Amino acid sequence: MKDFLDKNFLLETETAQMLYHEHASKMPIIDFHCHLSPEMVATDYRFRSITELWLGGDHYKWRAMRTNGVPERYCTGSDTSDWEKFQKWAETVPYTLRNPLYHWTHLELRTAFGINKILNPSTAREIFDECNEKLASPEYSARGLMRRYNVEIVCTTDDPADSLCHHIATRESGFEIKMLPAWRPDKAMAVEDSAAFKSYINKLGEAADIEIRHFADLVDALHRRHHFFAEMGCRLSDHGIEEFYADPYTESEINAIFGKLMDGNVLSDEERRKFKSAMMIVFAEMDADAGWAQQFHYGAIRDNNTRMFRLLGPDTGFDSIGEFNTAKQMARFLDRLDSRGKLAKTILYNLNPCANEVIATMLGNFQDGSVPGKIQFGSGWWFNDQKDGMERQMNSLSLLGLLSRFVGMVTDSRSFLSYPRHEYFRRTLCNLLGRDVERGEIPVQEMQRLCDMVEDISYRNAKAYFNF
Repeated sequence: MKDFLDKNFLLETETAQMLYHEHASKMPIIDFHCHLSPEMVATDYRFRSITELWLGGDHYKWRAMRTNGVPERYCTGSDTSDWEKFQKWAETVPYTLRNPLYHWTHLELRTAFGINKILNPSTAREIFDECNEKLASPEYSARGLMRRYNVEIVCTTDDPADSLCHHIATRESGFEIKMLPAWRPDKAMAVEDSAAFKSYINKLGEAADIEIRHFADLVDALHRRHHFFAEMGCRLSDHGIEEFYADPYTESEINAIFGKLMDGNVLSDEERRKFKSAMMIVFAEMDADAGWAQQFHYGAIRDNNTRMFRLLGPDTGFDSIGEFNTAKQMARFLDRLDSRGKLAKTILYNLNPCANEVIATMLGNFQDGSVPGKIQFGSGWWFNDQKDGMERQMNSLSLLGLLSRFVGMVTDSRSFLSYPRHEYFRRTLCNLLGRDVERGEIPVQEMQRLCDMVEDISYRNAKAYFNF
């Protein structure tokens, strides 16, 4: 029986152990998609307790706590103490066995705080106190935690109307880890609520120093902000969409739809889809012209619980995997761009694992030989960023594409303690490859290629792909 989380955790063979310890573990982290707070990095934020660092904003943990019968006040409430919330999480942890939260929790305790104890109600107080004592020291600030995990570059998720003042302040402070913005223009096509959309358009116009009255003005404003983001070091965009939109439309139709929105009218479903289709082309062509990469995270049904959405707002743990027939629309969208010579480097992340092979076969349709792995199958995302999901994603990519050209893992997280997810991914990758060697499915004569492959997927592929 192996010890829990020993040095060879998830590494089942000697080859896997060699690949991880001698190669993967030594590579820096490029976290090219996350939701960290730029302000916390800029101010080198000091956390008041492990509860704020660990449970603040973590909807993964909130979902588990609610499922375990923990009242909402101990998840997101303001009338409970940090200790009370931590205590409820500690009571929940033993019930998360076989959920990735169990592994992540103990990996984070070990790698960040050097704590090897198992978190449960009997150890909660001593772990809480030990973590808080360490958090009081300077090396456990936001920047200190990034240094601890050998982070080289992070890309945050930023709205086109954002001033990027915290990115500027971080750069001017001389902080050695690069924090770059990533363009997330979802609100510019969020037309379900016309009043909210119009309010956002006014905000965008102020940021771009232009009055947006017509659709052409909107495109002009986005171009101005896109150029500003590029000046600030941005090299990639990110789009959170339910599904791909590639409906046919005319310029006059889009102008009329935009006018209808600015008059506060509600769009029909056909008008909504046409407008989203037009905006996706606008975004994609800007990225291609700038030489950026574009990321598409699709397939989530968000804010399913309307009662809790009204109470807590978005991103609080009430989203789930959706079922969408997206292959034809995705192909039309990519083909429309390719036909115009405007298809940028593209990463596709699907939330529903039943679409793994759909994505893996879509890649080959639009590889053009200009860039290795130009069209990428993104790492296991959200509900799939655990051992099983990672393995399924990499197996599909291996069978139908080139795993060697994969740009690897991202945290997709709001927490400065999420970097062990890169370790989790790298161990899973090394175990997959090591197992193939031990089975005789990869020849030992290719060991150097295999070692290089592990380092490439862990680090070098992303650095080259994004021109960092």
